[in-house]
Amino acid sequence: MIEDALKAKPAWESLPFADRASVFLKAADLVAGKYRYEIMAATMLGQGKNAWQAEIDAAAELADFLRFNVQYAEELYAQQPEHHAPGVWNRSEYRPLEGFVYAISPFNFTAIGGNLAGAPALMGNVVLWKPSPHAVYANYLTHKILLEAGLPKDVIQFVPGDAQMVTKVALAHRDFAGLHYTGSTAVFRELYGKIGQGIAAGTYRSYPRVVGETGGKNFHLIHSSADIHSAAINTVRGAFEFQGQKCSATSRVYVPQSRWTEFRDILVRETEKLKMGPPEEFANFIGPVIHEASFDKLAGVIDAAKQDSSVKLLAGGNHDKKQGYYVQPTVLQVSDAEHELMKKEFFGPVLAVYVYDDAAGESAFREMCSLIDRTTDYGLTGAVFAQDRNVLRLAEDALRHSAGNFYLNVKSTGAVVGQQAFGGARASGTNDKAGSANLLTRFVNIRSIKEDFLGCSEVEYPSNK
Repeated sequence: MIEDALKAKPAWESLPFADRASVFLKAADLVAGKYRYEIMAATMLGQGKNAWQAEIDAAAELADFLRFNVQYAEELYAQQPEHHAPGVWNRSEYRPLEGFVYAISPFNFTAIGGNLAGAPALMGNVVLWKPSPHAVYANYLTHKILLEAGLPKDVIQFVPGDAQMVTKVALAHRDFAGLHYTGSTAVFRELYGKIGQGIAAGTYRSYPRVVGETGGKNFHLIHSSADIHSAAINTVRGAFEFQGQKCSATSRVYVPQSRWTEFRDILVRETEKLKMGPPEEFANFIGPVIHEASFDKLAGVIDAAKQDSSVKLLAGGNHDKKQGYYVQPTVLQVSDAEHELMKKEFFGPVLAVYVYDDAAGESAFREMCSLIDRTTDYGLTGAVFAQDRNVLRLAEDALRHSAGNFYLNVKSTGAVVGQQAFGGARASGTNDKAGSANLLTRFVNIRSIKEDFLGCSEVEYPSNK
């Protein structure tokens, strides 16, 4: 399949950008129109999303990626040298990478799969696309839509096979030119290491571009000046939308003692109101987690917490896999700010809460910022809730490296293409920002071209005379 893609490469990369762009713009129209409900249904049934979450992912965000990438590519191609010496014309050519891009997509967002394969292809690359085995149908449908929109059949090779086998073949190939990945931090580190070994061994024609978005231990920090009702509602949504299976899901929250009772009451009440069941029943907010391994891990985390004397169960705590992998949204209060529940990513509907003493005012809040920054290795998303503008300014500076997507008075999830480009640093990825022109630069090689119109008449410089 790699060889088929490479054979398709000369014709695809030579196609004028307008012709490549038309494929993706037509695909966006198909996603938003003809296939809207089918791709939503595939995402609901295959990945367990409720109707709202399927709509904002498989229909809205996927169409947005396809359309905005065309706009960003146009802006990128338009970046040309502004200065020319007399008789000289300078220009920049944005060439696709020399080889193929390997795209590995996760289960949790149909749109991400389309972008991981589609963004490099738009720029003239050919792509080997390995989808998650737990999102095959929705990703297959995305590929089908691209083909219907006019994508030549070999440009994106859809390979829903054994991950280790496909990866071994891809990373050993001399023409491997780039990795576009979304998934776990552990797997990304392993892939990065293997690519490094390939570079050291001289395996590749060029240095592969590596783009990855991985995990997070995303925070909400509440200040005493916050609108507590809004902060609590945002926290419930951020933690439990799509069963907490978003890279950006709220996983830890820090609440001031002076507002704790008010916050807790709303948090617990709203969490316990969430209906759980099959996603095709639209009243259900919570569906099943993605597979048995995830269920077993989450059940183990919850059961261990219930046996931990330093942890208090505030809501949820139940799980049942008799008729689906259902984990009740669970809120756990810890007495130790550096408890494992505040540090480790679980990728499910488990929220850890730490109540901090805010009697010292600004110094206490500043210490919480420092604590948040050093508690985990991640740096994906985070949110601060406060009405005091000076507090927001303090937090924005103190948490500068703690989150690649930073939110003020709104939850840590919900980045929108064209509004908030998405990605984080530290252990959360390369922060190349999906939904931006910056991402597209990773899949081109720039050639600078200088053309002289006047010619050269002599060897010596004026200073030689």
